[in-house]
Amino acid sequence: MTDTPGWASPGSAPSSEGREPGASGPAEPADRPGPSEPAPQPGADPQGPGSKWSTAQPPAGQWSAPTGAPSPNQAPPPPPPGPGWGGEQPGGPGPGPGGYGTPGGYPAWGGGWGGPPPAAKPGVIPLRPLGVGEILDGAVSTMRTYWRTVLGIALAVAVVTDTCLVLVQGFFVNDALARTSLDSRTATLDDAYRSLRDSMIGTGIVTVISAAAVIVATALLTTITSRAVLGRPVSTGEAWREARPQIPKLAGLLILLGLITIGVIVVGALPGFLVLLSGGSDAGGAALFALGILGGVVVAVWLAIRYYLAAPALMLERQSVTKAMSRSAKLVRGSWWRVFGIQLLAWLIANIVSAIVTIPFALIGAAVSGDGMDDFLGTSGGHVGWAFLIIRGIGSLIGTTLTLPISAGVTVLLYIDQRIRREALDLELARAAGVQGHGTGVPGPVPGS
Repeated sequence: MTDTPGWASPGSAPSSEGREPGASGPAEPADRPGPSEPAPQPGADPQGPGSKWSTAQPPAGQWSAPTGAPSPNQAPPPPPPGPGWGGEQPGGPGPGPGGYGTPGGYPAWGGGWGGPPPAAKPGVIPLRPLGVGEILDGAVSTMRTYWRTVLGIALAVAVVTDTCLVLVQGFFVNDALARTSLDSRTATLDDAYRSLRDSMIGTGIVTVISAAAVIVATALLTTITSRAVLGRPVSTGEAWREARPQIPKLAGLLILLGLITIGVIVVGALPGFLVLLSGGSDAGGAALFALGILGGVVVAVWLAIRYYLAAPALMLERQSVTKAMSRSAKLVRGSWWRVFGIQLLAWLIANIVSAIVTIPFALIGAAVSGDGMDDFLGTSGGHVGWAFLIIRGIGSLIGTTLTLPISAGVTVLLYIDQRIRREALDLELARAAGVQGHGTGVPGPVPGS
C-alpha cells in the first residue's frame, strides 16, 4: 500500500537478524531486562552496577512513576488489572526480597495471574503471529465489516463468470452435442472433431472471461483486506485506483504460473506418451505415462504453494512479476506444509459452502426442467435444459459471491502472517495504524500455528 510504511519496501525489518520462522513476537531489544532480572525501582540509578538499561534513559533525578493527568504525547494507560494482579497472594508474600517469589516483589507472568497483555488489534486481526483460526476469522471479518464493497465486487465477478458459463453451456456445448452423438455408431471422426472443437472454443471463452474477472477481483480484494488489517475503510473506487497500476503485472503473473503448472505436467507425461506413440509395450507405456503425470502433478503442487504468496507480494509491495515470485519463495521457505495446510483448509471450506448453496438450486432446476434428474446426474446425453442451467447458475452465483472473498482474504492474511513472523511487519502496521507503544511489551500468546 502506498500509504503504509514497510509494505512497499519489503524486508523493512531484516529477516535473518530479526525473528525466526514461527516466533511469537517481535525481537526483544538488547537493553530490555530479562525475566529473571530485578525491575528498576523509581528513582534508582539506571547506570548502576548490574543495570542493563540503555544509556538513553533519563537521569535518575528526572525519572519518576507517572502521576496525574497524562501528557498529550503519553501512551494511553493499560486497562485495569483483573483479580489476582495487585495485592498479595493468599498466604502472604513469597520468599523473594519483596514477596511473591520474584525479585523486587513483582508478580510473575502466568501461573494463574492472567498472562501477558493482548496484542493491539486496530483492524480485523491482532498485530502478532496468527493462528489458523485467526486467519480464517480475519477473512470472514473483512467480508462482514466491509460487506458492501466486498460483496459488491464478488457479485460482479460471479455475474460475469456464471452468465458466460450458462450461455456457453446452452449454445456451444448443447449445439455441438446435438449435431452428433459420440456414442452413436454412425458418428464419424469429422463429427467428433467438430464437436470437440466447438466445446473447446466455448470453454476457452469462459476461461478467458473468468480469468480476467478473477484477476480484477483478486487485485481489489487484496487492497481491501490490507486496509482492513489497519482498520481503515476503503471504497470500491479507492481500491480500484490503488490496484489498477498493478493489474497488468498481476495478469502476467497468473498467466505465467498457469503455464508453469501445465508445462510441468506435460513434461512429466511426455516420456510415456512417446513410448505409446512409438508402438512400444502398451502396458509399460501406460504405466510410464501415468507415473509421469503423477510426478508432474506433485511438482506442480509444490511450485503452486511455493509461489502462493506472489500475488499479494506483487500488489502490496509494488513488485515486478519475477521479484514477486522470489519474495513468495522466500516467505514460504521453511513453512511449506503450513501454507499448504491452511490453503487446503480454506479451499475445502469454500467448496463445502459453495456445495451447500449450489446443490439445492440444482435439485430445484432438475425438478423444474423437463429432463428431471437426468440433468442433475448428467445422464441426459449431454443436452441440458435452459431451466436447469439458469436455476443452477443462480445457486452458483450466490456460492461464488460468498466464497471468493474468503479465499482472497486467506491469501492476503497468510502473506501478512508470514511477514510478521519473519520481518516483524506488525511493528510497521502498528505505526501505520497509529497504535502507540506496540512492540514495547511482552507479546501476546499465539493460540495456534
